[in-house]
Amino acid sequence: MPPPLPDLFRRYLKLECNFTPNTVDAYRRDVDRLLEFLSGEGISPLEAKLENLQHFAASLHDVGIAPRSQCRILSGVRTFYRFLLLDGWRDDDPTELLESPQIGQHLPEVLSVKEVDMLEQAIDLTKWEGHRNRAIIEVLFSCGLRVTELVTLKLSNLYADEQYLRVEGKGRKERLVPISAKALKELDLWFAVRCQMSNIKRGEEDYVFLNRRGAHLTRTMVLIMVKQTAEAAGIHKTISPHTFRHSFATALLEGGADLRVIQALLGHEDIGTTEIYTHIDTHTLREEILNHHPRNIKANKNL
Repeated sequence: MPPPLPDLFRRYLKLECNFTPNTVDAYRRDVDRLLEFLSGEGISPLEAKLENLQHFAASLHDVGIAPRSQCRILSGVRTFYRFLLLDGWRDDDPTELLESPQIGQHLPEVLSVKEVDMLEQAIDLTKWEGHRNRAIIEVLFSCGLRVTELVTLKLSNLYADEQYLRVEGKGRKERLVPISAKALKELDLWFAVRCQMSNIKRGEEDYVFLNRRGAHLTRTMVLIMVKQTAEAAGIHKTISPHTFRHSFATALLEGGADLRVIQALLGHEDIGTTEIYTHIDTHTLREEILNHHPRNIKANKNL
């Protein structure tokens, strides 16, 4: 008897698509949600039609799932049915005409250099993790890494003399990213603390960032640290580790960097993903006009 479809799908995602464990888990959850819905309707996924999948998509809206999250879930469903088609379980793909909800252009929050400095200055360097946390923030801002790329960063992928990092991004695609002298300095201060650790777990020795127990950090640990540091610094923006990636790209664009260069540094497969930063820059220019031009609305509130 062959393994259940979800297990075969997971194997397809790992071996054929070469997706990261995080992406595999997310797609598996999406398909589990679909299978639970179809089971409630008394329908097999091998028999589901476009109409059934449209009802599933509508159910996501009905339970209050945000449009962006709906799009992600439906992306997982499309990948599942592509797998069923390629593996011979079905001779058609019912998701070909399945539409995703429209989502507006979202301009992510960004931090200025001054705000990044405020974050770093708010870190208590008398604590064990102080220099580690400063190094994390500086590497995120200076290199534009995804948080998963940060927590899986290895010492063996750090080329300090050449001032480069080798990063494994989505789809296990590697890229070289320059690292600033400031980030290298913060890393050196952290390494001075790290080298005194006597409890590093076996198999964790090559990770750059470790916790007190000698294991590499998780994405959640970094998220909590960033939010706590923002509160200590008095920064009221809603920020996450990904905010530093947006800030990195925006700073490059405002400094005159070519969009293709930013695409390569971020590891974006599609230039369209990178183009959101042109909207951020336009938004910034508009704010400057509204705040400083003598004929604008904000400067003439009393007229």
